[in-house]
Amino acid sequence: MTRLRLATVWLGGCSGCHMSFLDIDEWLIDLAGQVDVVYSPFADIKEYPHDVDVVLVEGAIANEEHLTTIRTVREHSKLLISFGDCAVTGNVTALRNPLGSAEPVLQRCYVELVDLHPQIPQEPGIVPPILDKVTPVHYVVPVDIYLPGCPPSATRIREALEPLLKGEKPQLTGRELIKFG
Repeated sequence: MTRLRLATVWLGGCSGCHMSFLDIDEWLIDLAGQVDVVYSPFADIKEYPHDVDVVLVEGAIANEEHLTTIRTVREHSKLLISFGDCAVTGNVTALRNPLGSAEPVLQRCYVELVDLHPQIPQEPGIVPPILDKVTPVHYVVPVDIYLPGCPPSATRIREALEPLLKGEKPQLTGRELIKFG
């Protein structure tokens, strides 16, 4: 049997979903025996590879770099899992949306609350341009499986991955596997 090519991606979020992934504890050893981790913030891999079987995408789309990343991820992945409430709904990352644009946030963070040299970073390559609205992953690309939770529990993550290792689609049902928050 061919090993599953697994990736994880971190967009606009807090990394809590990835921390919860690590909470699957000793099952990580079993998982490592059945997958090749081909891209992740846990590994020093610079470019997203082709032919990824399963990708867990944490975080919402909050800047132009996220847009580019998620389009590349979708293009090169067979199964995309929207991983955590930020990826599924925008959650905390999208709290700035009622302000109407990114400008009030940038002004507050980089001008109003700064003691020395207040300025909004404009140098290309330092801070990716922020989008006016934060969006969940499925607003930009098709999503195959939604894994809600803030963060999803280790049990929920395992329940999503185990069937995939057997070539089956996960059946995430019941309050403990599909509730938000």
